Amino acid sequence: MSAQKEKAKKSSGAAEEIMEAPAEEATEDRPKSALDEVMNQAERAYAAYMDAERQVAKAYHENEMQVAKAYKRAESQASRAYESTITAAMKDRAQALAKAAKARQDLMQKAEEAYVAAEEAANSAYDAAVAEAAKSRDENVDRAWTVRDETIEQAWQIYSKIAR
Repeated sequence: MSAQKEKAKKSSGAAEEIMEAPAEEATEDRPKSALDEVMNQAERAYAAYMDAERQVAKAYHENEMQVAKAYKRAESQASRAYESTITAAMKDRAQALAKAAKARQDLMQKAEEAYVAAEEAANSAYDAAVAEAAKSRDENVDRAWTVRDETIEQAWQIYSKIAR
């Protein structure tokens, strides 16, 4: 693109020199002829062509600048959207982790409460079983003692009858 611009500038400069030289010659030395008139038209047409070429190059350059600005805007918008999405994702992650930590804490609390309740129930069952076993043992010991006493009494009664 820049090579075309330089070429256009060189060509434009050469055309301006050409246009100036014949115009001076025609006014000083000779009268205008049909050929001079055609040459002047050709030079004006060439100058108009070069001017149009410069305008096209300028339009291309302006379009290039507008495209660059549009790209920068799109890039900036994409960056903002990216940052916004990351911020939202981080916030969602933090909320999810906080919710999971709370649920974990609640479950651990419930598990602790269930453990304590189970331990109390097991201790109560143990205490009841021990108390029942102690009662049964005491009753059996009392019966055995009563049977022993009765047996000894009978033995003494039998012995006393024999010994008299």
